[in-house]
Amino acid sequence: NIAFNSFSSRHIGYMEAGNHTRVSEFFLQGLSDNPELQPLVFGLFLFMYLVTVLGNLLIILAILSDSNLHTPMYFFLSNLSSVDICFISTTVPKMLVNIQAHSKDISYTGCLIQVYFFMIFAGMDGFLLTVMAYDRYVAICHPLHYTVIMNPRLCGLLVLMCWFIIFWVSLIHVLLMRRLTFCPGTEIPHFFCEVVQILKVACSDTLINNIFLYVSTAILGVFPLIGILFSYSLIVSSLMRISSAAGKYKAFSTCGSHLSVVSLYYGTSLGLYFNPSATHSSQSSIGSVMYTVVTPMLNPFIYSLRNKDVKGALGRLHNRGALCP
Repeated sequence: NIAFNSFSSRHIGYMEAGNHTRVSEFFLQGLSDNPELQPLVFGLFLFMYLVTVLGNLLIILAILSDSNLHTPMYFFLSNLSSVDICFISTTVPKMLVNIQAHSKDISYTGCLIQVYFFMIFAGMDGFLLTVMAYDRYVAICHPLHYTVIMNPRLCGLLVLMCWFIIFWVSLIHVLLMRRLTFCPGTEIPHFFCEVVQILKVACSDTLINNIFLYVSTAILGVFPLIGILFSYSLIVSSLMRISSAAGKYKAFSTCGSHLSVVSLYYGTSLGLYFNPSATHSSQSSIGSVMYTVVTPMLNPFIYSLRNKDVKGALGRLHNRGALCP
């Protein structure tokens, strides 16, 4: 009987914990079940992952190597690039491994770890974009006091405060998820462990989880967006008082790259979660690809193509590399 029970528990892939059934693994549905499309999906996502990592690393190296970019604006940009590398590394490598191994499984612990880090880096993206909007507000509306207000200590404290809030919100999410139970062989209709999809397939009551999900969405998504909109409303109000068109353009041109990234990130993520028709698994997966993969990949191009300082720093970095034996 002992041997039979041991075999049975291994075969169906779950563990008994008290009176609750806790699965030992989940199955990720992925982006496509068509075997012929798997090599194409693998090649495409491997390419996007490598471009994202390389592009963001170049931005970080350019900022670190150029003293002209040692300013608050580029300090936050280097943090954003670091977070984007970690953000895409939370989901894509596991998906690539599963495609290569012709497998769909992810362990229960691995799924919780993925949820934790996904929430951390997704939230940090939003927070950093908000801090960068505040930086642009100070630079445009209070240019004479910019260096005094945005001093290194304040910049460091803002980033640390963001990490502190994200750490606790993500940890509470994971702790609440540990109390849920799932049926053996549970399949998550996504290509990674996404909180909303996990709550949908849970076999136990998810009321508390859903309440905290709404609270965390407000903390990590809605409030940062309000902060960005408020900062830009003050910027626009300040620019309206500038008489010359050239002065308005010069002042607002420093915001172009940031606005593009904000529009791309919030346009895709909020469009996904607030669009009722996006509840279908295929639409949800495609929408998630946009803000988890495409956005981090495009950020370096947006900042390098629209920003003369970054383009100049990348050019000097390339020249130094070319001169090295």
